[in-house]
Amino acid sequence: MNTFDNTLYADGALIVGAGLAGLFTALKLAPRPVTVLSPKPLGIGASSAWAQGGVAAAIGQGDSPHAHALDTEMAGAGIVDHGIAESVTAEAVARIEDLARWGTPFDRDDFGNFELGREAAHSANRIVKVEGDRAGWAIMQAIIAQVRKTPSIRVVEGITALSLARENGRVVGVYCRRLGDRYSEPVFIRARATVLAAGGLGGLYAVTTNPPGVRGHAMGMAARAGAIIADPEFVQFHPTAILTNADPAPLATEALRGEGAILVNDLGERFMPALHPDAELAPRDIVARANFRQIKAGRKVFLDTREVLGEAILTRFPTVSTYCRDAGIDPVREMIPVTPAAHFHMGGVKVNDHGRSSLPGLWVCGEASCTGLHGANRLASNSLLEAVVYGARIAEDIGGLEPARELAPFKGIEWDEDEGNRAEEVLRNTIAVQDLRHIMTDLVGVERNADGLRKALRDIAGLEAGAERVTSAYLNMTTSATLVAAAALKRTESRGGHFRTDFPEPSDSWEHHTEMTLAEALALRASA
Repeated sequence: MNTFDNTLYADGALIVGAGLAGLFTALKLAPRPVTVLSPKPLGIGASSAWAQGGVAAAIGQGDSPHAHALDTEMAGAGIVDHGIAESVTAEAVARIEDLARWGTPFDRDDFGNFELGREAAHSANRIVKVEGDRAGWAIMQAIIAQVRKTPSIRVVEGITALSLARENGRVVGVYCRRLGDRYSEPVFIRARATVLAAGGLGGLYAVTTNPPGVRGHAMGMAARAGAIIADPEFVQFHPTAILTNADPAPLATEALRGEGAILVNDLGERFMPALHPDAELAPRDIVARANFRQIKAGRKVFLDTREVLGEAILTRFPTVSTYCRDAGIDPVREMIPVTPAAHFHMGGVKVNDHGRSSLPGLWVCGEASCTGLHGANRLASNSLLEAVVYGARIAEDIGGLEPARELAPFKGIEWDEDEGNRAEEVLRNTIAVQDLRHIMTDLVGVERNADGLRKALRDIAGLEAGAERVTSAYLNMTTSATLVAAAALKRTESRGGHFRTDFPEPSDSWEHHTEMTLAEALALRASA
């Protein structure tokens, strides 16, 4: 690697991303020093803060981590790593205790016991929640407050990572740029341990529930540095995004169906009981495809909460109620129009049970990683659980590292909210980015086929070739999109969140994880 003049040093670990996974890792590393990079002020733009359901944990009477693991494996359609599922669910109670100790106001009954919700494909009530549908926001507020008062954690806001830096085969830090300063010389932040916790890729799709900045940047950076990517084809589409003109689409939490809400079309027909014995509480991929096919056939789909909740929806699900009110919907008297939307990525950077990637010096956690827990279809509310379990594991794994040197001050990196928001708006609304998002929705969406996937790969290549200036941020997006489409083309079966209309059944020969490098994906793209 060439000498880089504009170099700063992170004392201890460097964490890229400030959602739950990144901040939990930082807290678990305390009192060891850590630097956290966040493109926006803490809590803004993090997927974790948008999570409505809660954290899945076998904490109720009669439940067990083993039962939770079995549900996880069942939802994951045959490719969940059994040992990972058993170990993660076994750690759930300890991680819930961490969150509660740091101030998360989980819902409790008069005796102090957790009030547990039910979500799709769970065999028991095991969703630890806050105010019905505010778990993500409440957890993040508590974690952020804890981070702010922890002297060993330095948070640098208003800076975005562009690329991983490597030296002699090892990740040694990241190249960054102040948000809004797209063409200035990047800053190199050197670190002995780099943790990538910068989210998933749902925002690569035109219809998504993800924050605007969650567009595959983390996986793209790692893939461009040579990391092995696992299961990129498995994208989970949430069945019940609220159908409005908003981008991203607001979410109607699965907990509503856990309370008994039903799905009907505009003819008043309830269609899920005929498709699955669990009806509306079938695994997400099944419900999402059912809604997709109704819409494709010209029908409209609605979530009906009126009979089971009535006016109680206003107090028990305040987030959903606010979304409805903002869209001009009265959920007490009207059904809620819904549509499938890109929601969660089961794939990501392949890591082991300690969160280590295939690149020395790089750990990955949260939605950017692929741990083997989710398989082909994530079980509801396992995402926040995975984030905190692997945050703790990574902290333990890298905790013995000694600081390389004292920190140099981060001169000239200050957050300008107006400038940052303008820069993000420009990037979000460029024609090239919007074209990429429509390619993914139209050709690599809820249902795929070989012709569409080959066209998607050709079109993505065309976007790169036609761009006046391919920035690192854009290349991270097209890299992730290429990996998803290439892996989807390679997997000639249907399983979980990956459904091929030309191969509609699962195949025993594909009952395993996909592993792919960017070089392999680009070779498939070139042959398309």
